Amino acid sequence: MNRTSQKAIEALFLLSAIISVIALGLILWFILMKGIPALREIGIWEFVSGDLWMPSADLYGILPMIVSSLLVTLGAVAVGTPVSILAALFLTQLAPKKLANAAQVVIELLAAIPSVVYGFFGLALIVPTIDKWSGGYGGNSLFAGIIILAMMILPTIISVSATSLKAVPEAYKDASLALGESITGTSYRVMLPAAKTGVFTAIVLGIGRAVGETMAVILVMGNTPRMPDFFNKGLAALFQPTRTLTGNIAIEMGYATGLHEGALFATATVLLVFIVIINLTLWWIQKKAGSVQ
Repeated sequence: MNRTSQKAIEALFLLSAIISVIALGLILWFILMKGIPALREIGIWEFVSGDLWMPSADLYGILPMIVSSLLVTLGAVAVGTPVSILAALFLTQLAPKKLANAAQVVIELLAAIPSVVYGFFGLALIVPTIDKWSGGYGGNSLFAGIIILAMMILPTIISVSATSLKAVPEAYKDASLALGESITGTSYRVMLPAAKTGVFTAIVLGIGRAVGETMAVILVMGNTPRMPDFFNKGLAALFQPTRTLTGNIAIEMGYATGLHEGALFATATVLLVFIVIINLTLWWIQKKAGSVQ
């Protein structure tokens, strides 16, 4: 490749990066410009700490939806991450090559399924099953959202984790096996720690998908903007219907006007802050974990 071609490719990469930054900046600017006036009128503290969302009565409190978004995300990650990492270890370290290749195709297909299809699956199978097992507490619930999101993040975490495990030099495995360690012990004690940066990245991507999911949770969570009542109901609160921040925006934006519309853009602003805080926290954890050898 001559110098002119190299310069042209570098310029193309730079232009692509600039366009991406400009597009992101325009999205942020639009949301902030539409949401900040509503935050000023309602009051930031009243907006984020209020527990009632009743636009007909000019009550705009999104605390129940913040809590529900946090709980459904953490629950999905808590359920999906161990399963995903164990599956990635099995496919890369233990499974026969033919089985691993076939499973990889299935995982890629799962990643390509639209979220609304996951939602319909949850509505047709998971919701009735939860309603039956919970003794009539209800199927459209926080727990249904956790289960469906856990299923949705599996392909992402498995694929990225498997790629990271495959990138670990085979010499690590050979050395461990030569010292008398079993293949299972080698997978847990050698290969997984060596791939921890990539596995952590996979978890971050899974969290990003869970936080931003809309259609699937709308179909299975019941869409009632109320706080899960763990204080009075205990774990039974998992079977209460609730609503996430993304679901709130998607459900009501089609008919909202005036302050109601501004409050939905303010909800998007809070969601952006929520995502930034999560990413910064995960980046800090990753940095600390990487510094401990």
